[in-house]
Amino acid sequence: MSASEEAVPPGEAREDHSAELRLWLRLLAVSNLIESEIRKRLRERFATTLPRFDLMAQLERAPEGILLGELSRRMMVSNGNVTGLVERLTQEGLIVRETLENDRRASRVSLTPAGRTAFAEMAAEHSEWVAEIVGGLDAAALGDLYHRLGDLRASVTSATEGPTKTRTGDA
Repeated sequence: MSASEEAVPPGEAREDHSAELRLWLRLLAVSNLIESEIRKRLRERFATTLPRFDLMAQLERAPEGILLGELSRRMMVSNGNVTGLVERLTQEGLIVRETLENDRRASRVSLTPAGRTAFAEMAAEHSEWVAEIVGGLDAAALGDLYHRLGDLRASVTSATEGPTKTRTGDA
């Protein structure tokens, strides 16, 4: 039996991370429930998908347009995924794609006036849906949860972007 396989010596407890695991599972479950409902409503009401909505939301925030590579980075998806979405939205007249004169390999995309109108309608309903979905919480609970999740985000950021940490048992 190797040292890493040895039983925990009597009197020494293993670290119990059940609270952290339960929290992560609860966050995941709630996130999945909300996302599933938003996807369903986007499909039923607007015959669209969450990735299309997300892409249009990114473009709404950048009226001057966004380079395809930057759009992929912001959406955290591959260039191929973004290119497919861009092609379909371009065919529907919701976005326009322009090749840069100084770099023919790069393209900038932006919403068309029709795309802005369509997105504004979707965004307004999306906002109402989210308010309805989390509406069971009062203002104080919403504020408290928002701040606690900010603390959690800071903890996650610190753990993932901070200095490399030595794990117990690692040399």
